[in-house]
Amino acid sequence: MRFNQLLLCITFLACPLLVMAEYVEPATLSDDNGSYDQSFGETEAESYSSTYQFEDALTLQDSLWDRVRDGFNMPDIDSDYTNKHEQWYASRPDYVSRMLERSKKYLYHIVVEVEKRGMPTEIALLPMIESGFNPKALSTSKASGIWQFIPSTGKDFGLKQNYWKDSRKDVTAATQAALNYLQKLYTMFGAWDLALAAYNAGEGTVARAIERNQRLGLPTDYQHLSLPDETRNYVPKLQAIKNIIFRPEQYGLTLNEIPNKPYFTTVQAPNKIDAKLAAELAGISLEEFTALNPSFTRPVLITENSYQKLLLPTWAASNFTNNLNGYTRPLSNWHSYHPKRGERLGDIANRFDISLYELSATNNLKPNRNLVVRRTLLVPAGNHSTLTKPIDAVAMAQIPIEVAVEKAASNKYTAISHKVKQGDTLSKLAKRYGVSSKQIMQQNHLKSKNLVVGQTLQFEQQESMTSVSGKKSSGAHITKASYKKASSGSSHRSKKSTSSNKSSSSSKKSSTSSTKKSKTSHK
Repeated sequence: MRFNQLLLCITFLACPLLVMAEYVEPATLSDDNGSYDQSFGETEAESYSSTYQFEDALTLQDSLWDRVRDGFNMPDIDSDYTNKHEQWYASRPDYVSRMLERSKKYLYHIVVEVEKRGMPTEIALLPMIESGFNPKALSTSKASGIWQFIPSTGKDFGLKQNYWKDSRKDVTAATQAALNYLQKLYTMFGAWDLALAAYNAGEGTVARAIERNQRLGLPTDYQHLSLPDETRNYVPKLQAIKNIIFRPEQYGLTLNEIPNKPYFTTVQAPNKIDAKLAAELAGISLEEFTALNPSFTRPVLITENSYQKLLLPTWAASNFTNNLNGYTRPLSNWHSYHPKRGERLGDIANRFDISLYELSATNNLKPNRNLVVRRTLLVPAGNHSTLTKPIDAVAMAQIPIEVAVEKAASNKYTAISHKVKQGDTLSKLAKRYGVSSKQIMQQNHLKSKNLVVGQTLQFEQQESMTSVSGKKSSGAHITKASYKKASSGSSHRSKKSTSSNKSSSSSKKSSTSSTKKSKTSHK
């Protein structure tokens, strides 16, 4: 009997050690290490899985919303600004629903990272006011991703931006960068509302506002500072979101539950693979794949290293690993092509049997048929293998993200993207845009003249062409913009901000604080 009691006691004391032994730090793999197992994805996915299992053991909630509510720790702000934003969200339940639906993929990861740093969980809700949790959100000032980093600040915080990838859109990398920046701001100002104000308006703006109040003998807390109007609204807007998450029924809203477990995991993939193929191997849609991996800017995913990391839904990771290991065909259907002297974009599209729109979007060019191209392009690897060669990832990574538009040889064309509405006909559209019905049918591969409401038509229009009223057609949209536009129908509202989301230092001129920035809102 005593032996059994002793054995039970030893087992009880050992249990915590056994639980702790289940926790495994995520594997840190060197970028130049090519000696990993050929079973892509297993090591990384398993280590992340065990990490999340340990973290889940720390909480009893089944709902992620409960976990978020329990972590609220910022002082509440009760102001007219807050009430205004509460009413705005409450009157737009469809918008709120879409935003929360998008957040399902990312929120668990952000909450975990916020908790690791001991930060209040209100911070995890910040992408709701920055981007509506749209990872493809892009402002007119080029702020990008769910955390809306402008290019310079992204570089300051280690977010690489090259021809192949824009890490400002990388959900995990951008989250780390944003939290690093917010921690830095909190250390500077000693209060989260001031840190958030600085994240929005720039630390120089907040520092000067504090100095001004100190000189005048006024309080230096957030609500007493003289800040740009947008920044005055910034923290109350987050407070409004917090209030809605805390008591949604009070605002006539319903929160769909988000499970308190990881939505995605990380897997290893070869250093060159088409996005479409990666999605197929995982058994998910291309839309789902790009939502988790929005940082890749080309249809082929390429890294200079021996492997690359991809995010996949937790249930799809094993599908990807197993299918990849059994896949024997080429992993990419794209090659590089250096145009001949004077060769035009339209001719290249015809040569490689690719639409002008896809070719221009793939290579970040305006869809101008007469554009003379002077740099290496990505083209389909097909019947013209003698004209192309395998992609040189290192060389093409040197191509700037925003390539200067090369001079067109003669007439300029604008690519039109038109969404068919009730009452639209081919003849009406042709008359409106100054093109022929036949052209619209040919460029959209239409077999009949019947149009479907909601259908998107794409075709070319001479830039000098005007509508019957003599004005430039308001329905014209540059195709490049339509590719960047989120599926949720995002729009961009301009606002004036002082060096928003931009790190400042004593060596920078104060004029940077007047930099204009545009944020992203979602219809």
